[in-house]
Amino acid sequence: MAQPKNAMKKRESKPFKEVLLALRARLRGDVSGLKDAALNQNAAGGSGAAGSNHMADMGSDQYEQDFSLSLMANEEEVLEQIEAALVRIAEGTYGVCEECGSKIPKMRLNAIPYTAYCVKCAELVQRGN
Repeated sequence: MAQPKNAMKKRESKPFKEVLLALRARLRGDVSGLKDAALNQNAAGGSGAAGSNHMADMGSDQYEQDFSLSLMANEEEVLEQIEAALVRIAEGTYGVCEECGSKIPKMRLNAIPYTAYCVKCAELVQRGN
Protein backbone atom coordinates (compact mmCIF):
# COMPACT_ATOMS: atom_id res chain seq x y z
CA MET A 1 0.00 0.00 0.00
CA ALA A 2 1.45 3.36 -1.04
CA GLN A 3 1.89 6.03 1.60
CA PRO A 4 -0.52 8.96 1.11
CA LYS A 5 1.06 12.25 0.06
CA ASN A 6 0.02 13.97 3.30
CA ALA A 7 1.20 11.20 5.63
CA MET A 8 4.06 11.69 8.08
CA LYS A 9 7.44 10.15 7.48
CA LYS A 10 8.40 7.31 9.87
CA ARG A 11 10.87 9.50 11.77
CA GLU A 12 8.24 12.24 12.17
CA SER A 13 5.73 9.81 13.65
CA LYS A 14 8.21 8.17 16.06
CA PRO A 15 7.56 10.63 18.95
CA PHE A 16 3.81 10.15 18.50
CA LYS A 17 4.27 6.38 18.56
CA GLU A 18 6.16 6.63 21.85
CA VAL A 19 3.40 8.80 23.36
CA LEU A 20 0.72 6.39 22.12
CA LEU A 21 2.53 3.37 23.56
CA ALA A 22 2.93 5.07 26.95
CA LEU A 23 -0.72 6.17 26.97
CA ARG A 24 -1.84 2.67 26.02
CA ALA A 25 0.17 1.13 28.86
CA ARG A 26 -1.26 3.61 31.37
CA LEU A 27 -4.84 3.14 30.21
CA ARG A 28 -4.54 -0.64 30.27
CA GLY A 29 -3.55 -0.38 33.92
CA ASP A 30 -6.38 2.06 34.63
CA VAL A 31 -8.98 -0.16 32.95
CA SER A 32 -7.74 -3.16 34.87
CA GLY A 33 -7.83 -1.20 38.14
CA LEU A 34 -11.33 0.11 37.44
CA LYS A 35 -12.55 -3.38 36.60
CA ASP A 36 -11.13 -4.73 39.87
CA ALA A 37 -12.63 -1.83 41.83
CA ALA A 38 -16.08 -2.34 40.28
CA LEU A 39 -15.98 -6.07 40.95
CA ASN A 40 -14.76 -5.57 44.52
CA GLN A 41 -17.49 -3.00 45.21
CA ASN A 42 -20.06 -5.45 43.93
CA ALA A 43 -18.68 -8.29 46.07
CA ALA A 44 -18.38 -6.11 49.18
CA GLY A 45 -21.88 -4.71 48.73
CA GLY A 46 -23.34 -8.19 48.61
CA SER A 47 -21.47 -9.57 51.60
CA GLY A 48 -23.32 -7.60 54.28
CA ALA A 49 -20.42 -7.98 56.73
CA ALA A 50 -18.77 -4.58 56.36
CA GLY A 51 -21.51 -3.07 54.19
CA SER A 52 -24.60 -1.26 55.30
CA ASN A 53 -28.17 -2.19 54.44
CA HIS A 54 -29.16 1.48 54.44
CA MET A 55 -30.75 2.50 51.12
CA ALA A 56 -28.59 5.63 50.82
CA ASP A 57 -25.41 3.57 51.24
CA MET A 58 -26.59 1.03 48.68
CA GLY A 59 -27.44 3.87 46.28
CA SER A 60 -23.97 5.39 46.74
CA ASP A 61 -22.34 2.01 46.16
CA GLN A 62 -24.38 1.51 42.98
CA TYR A 63 -23.47 5.00 41.76
CA GLU A 64 -19.75 4.37 42.36
CA GLN A 65 -19.93 1.05 40.53
CA ASP A 66 -21.82 2.59 37.58
CA PHE A 67 -19.33 5.47 37.47
CA SER A 68 -16.37 3.05 37.47
CA LEU A 69 -17.94 1.00 34.69
CA SER A 70 -18.62 4.15 32.66
CA LEU A 71 -15.01 5.29 33.03
CA MET A 72 -13.83 1.84 32.04
CA ALA A 73 -15.96 1.89 28.88
CA ASN A 74 -14.62 5.33 27.92
CA GLU A 75 -11.04 4.24 28.47
CA GLU A 76 -11.59 1.07 26.45
CA GLU A 77 -12.86 3.23 23.57
CA VAL A 78 -9.73 5.39 23.78
CA LEU A 79 -7.61 2.22 23.84
CA GLU A 80 -9.25 1.12 20.57
CA GLN A 81 -8.48 4.51 19.04
CA ILE A 82 -4.86 4.24 20.22
CA GLU A 83 -4.55 0.78 18.65
CA ALA A 84 -5.95 2.16 15.37
CA ALA A 85 -3.45 5.05 15.48
CA LEU A 86 -0.58 2.59 15.99
CA VAL A 87 -1.82 0.63 12.96
CA ARG A 88 -1.89 3.86 10.92
CA ILE A 89 1.71 4.55 11.95
CA ALA A 90 2.75 1.05 10.89
CA GLU A 91 0.91 1.41 7.58
CA GLY A 92 2.33 4.88 6.92
CA THR A 93 -1.05 6.65 6.96
CA TYR A 94 -0.72 8.40 10.34
CA GLY A 95 -1.41 12.11 10.26
CA VAL A 96 -3.92 11.94 7.40
CA CYS A 97 -7.60 12.62 8.06
CA GLU A 98 -9.61 9.48 7.39
CA GLU A 99 -12.58 11.57 6.27
CA CYS A 100 -11.17 14.18 3.86
CA GLY A 101 -7.60 12.98 3.30
CA SER A 102 -6.00 16.25 4.37
CA LYS A 103 -3.02 16.49 6.70
CA ILE A 104 -3.88 16.60 10.41
CA PRO A 105 -1.94 19.49 12.01
CA LYS A 106 0.80 18.43 14.43
CA MET A 107 -0.70 20.72 17.07
CA ARG A 108 -3.87 18.58 16.97
CA LEU A 109 -1.87 15.36 17.07
CA ASN A 110 0.09 16.68 20.06
CA ALA A 111 -3.21 17.28 21.86
CA ILE A 112 -4.95 14.07 20.73
CA PRO A 113 -2.31 11.72 19.29
CA TYR A 114 -4.85 8.98 18.53
CA THR A 115 -7.18 11.17 16.46
CA ALA A 116 -8.07 9.99 12.97
CA TYR A 117 -9.67 13.26 11.89
CA CYS A 118 -8.80 16.91 11.31
CA VAL A 119 -10.75 19.38 13.46
CA LYS A 120 -13.32 20.16 10.76
CA CYS A 121 -14.10 16.49 10.05
CA ALA A 122 -14.07 15.56 13.75
CA GLU A 123 -16.85 18.10 14.34
CA LEU A 124 -18.84 16.67 11.43
CA VAL A 125 -18.36 13.09 12.60
CA GLN A 126 -19.29 14.06 16.17
CA ARG A 127 -22.50 15.73 15.01
CA GLY A 128 -23.36 12.66 12.96
CA ASN A 129 -23.32 10.48 16.10
